[in-house]
Amino acid sequence: MAAKRDKRARQARRQEKALPSYAGRRYTVLGIFVLAGAALIWRAVDQQILEKDFLQSEGADRYIARVDVPAHRGLITDRRGDVLALSTPVDSIAANPRVLGSDTRQLVVLAKALRIDPEGLRARLARYSQRHFVYLKRRMPPAEAAHVLQVAKANDINGVHVEREYKRYYPAGEVFAHVLGFTDVDDFGQEGLELAFDPDLRGEPGAKRVMRDGRRQVVDDIENIKSPRAGNHLALSIDQRLQFIAYRELKTAVKRNRAKSGSAVLLDAQTGEILALVNQPSFNPNGDRSNRAGRLRNRALTDVFEPGSTMKPFTVAAALDKGTIHADSMIDTAPGYYYLGRSQVKDSKNLGMIDVATVLRRSSNVGASRIALGLEKRDLWRVMQQLGFGSQVGTGFPGEVAGQLSDYQRWAQIDQATLSFGYGISVTTLQLAQAYGALANDGVLMPATLLKRDAPVKGRRVFNAQNTRHIRRMLESVVGDEGTAPQAAVPGYRVAGKTGTVKKFGPNGYSDARYLSLFAGMAPAEKPRFVMAVMINEPQAGKYYGGSVAGPVFSAVMAEALRLLNVTPDVAIDPALRVAHSGENR
Repeated sequence: MAAKRDKRARQARRQEKALPSYAGRRYTVLGIFVLAGAALIWRAVDQQILEKDFLQSEGADRYIARVDVPAHRGLITDRRGDVLALSTPVDSIAANPRVLGSDTRQLVVLAKALRIDPEGLRARLARYSQRHFVYLKRRMPPAEAAHVLQVAKANDINGVHVEREYKRYYPAGEVFAHVLGFTDVDDFGQEGLELAFDPDLRGEPGAKRVMRDGRRQVVDDIENIKSPRAGNHLALSIDQRLQFIAYRELKTAVKRNRAKSGSAVLLDAQTGEILALVNQPSFNPNGDRSNRAGRLRNRALTDVFEPGSTMKPFTVAAALDKGTIHADSMIDTAPGYYYLGRSQVKDSKNLGMIDVATVLRRSSNVGASRIALGLEKRDLWRVMQQLGFGSQVGTGFPGEVAGQLSDYQRWAQIDQATLSFGYGISVTTLQLAQAYGALANDGVLMPATLLKRDAPVKGRRVFNAQNTRHIRRMLESVVGDEGTAPQAAVPGYRVAGKTGTVKKFGPNGYSDARYLSLFAGMAPAEKPRFVMAVMINEPQAGKYYGGSVAGPVFSAVMAEALRLLNVTPDVAIDPALRVAHSGENR
């Protein structure tokens, strides 16, 4: 029995040895679990402690964004505070092309809400498919933008959101177009004073952090990084009332005379401030801004021309100051012409022996040129240079030109002679008005400006005060019955001024069919408050003399300006005052 038990025990031990051992497997599995646990613990430590800042930053990039806060562009006002340019809030619809996708049905619905072509929308999204941001439509009224968002939400269109912007608006439209200019879609100045003073008007944009939802809509403001600084306001010297009047009268005159273009500038005689500056043709800065026919040019500052007989008062004033003539001097203009080499200087008729006042009243080229030749070249040139000819006025307006005044050392006698009646020199309408300001301001030239002046500035003396008063009295006769511009008269006021009728220079020399019609003057003549220059380019309706084409513009605008600013009349109003005259109107 004992032997059998031992045998069975040995067999059992052999069987146990024959069975496989699972201890290694157990240790292996246990080791795997231990390693996995350690990895999880390490990963948790890594993400929650070591990489915490990085991961939070990555997560924030998904729903937190830094956005610019546009600065409100400064207002532009006239001298009385009336708003001429302002920025109104508008909304722009933008999208994330990666989120929006290219679902045809959704794009058609979205395009309809935006009122744009579906194919154009599809092409735009395809072109910027790798970007996170693209504008779909800019500068929409807030109500229309809100409607687009409602449509997007109702049709489960993701990735569409609104960006707040500002749009520039010009209440006066084309009346101030050339002065103000306009801004582009990003509210940056492109023309006029909007461009000249763009850094001051634009201000500085701010920045903030916001939280966005899955549709990229801003759901909360998180942090203000930088507050925007609004642009500075700009107060102009221009009076909106006078600007409207000048624009209306110039536009009427250009249309009535079938002229190509025109300009007019009205100045305050004592301060040099520009009270009105208008051009034709014009444009609407709120609408079409194309430059067809040069509509965008501010011709009063950028277009130059030969000023013709409007230069004669300066020649006379220079001679009076130098003592080469006196107010009662007589000038021999017979037989109505004379020669300088091969060149002829002539009048329209033989005026014979005339005084200086008649030289201006009858606009004698022979008389003016003889007075000019009595001066030293340098003296005449210096007077023209001191009046601002050949130099920019200095308004800061983009594109303002200096005109041309050649050096006196290159003058021949004929150059000196023709300069006296406005040929061989080029000026702008603003330069001409500024120069006449010296005659109105007792010989002191005040620098013209488009900005309102809160304090007086010092001018530059060009002429003797007593001599300019003599000149003004002489120029009063130009607007009288026997002068060249009776249609420039203003009922109730003494007016002093001068006409100019200039042949335009072309490929074949001076033309007998193309003219500039000019008038420059001031009122009241004894102590002028306003100075105005008017230029009408190529009138084609039969009249072309400065007195009959430009004179009526001066009269209409000056009458309204004197009335609006309560300037006391200085003569009795004649009920039978003529409104039109026949005869010689140069």
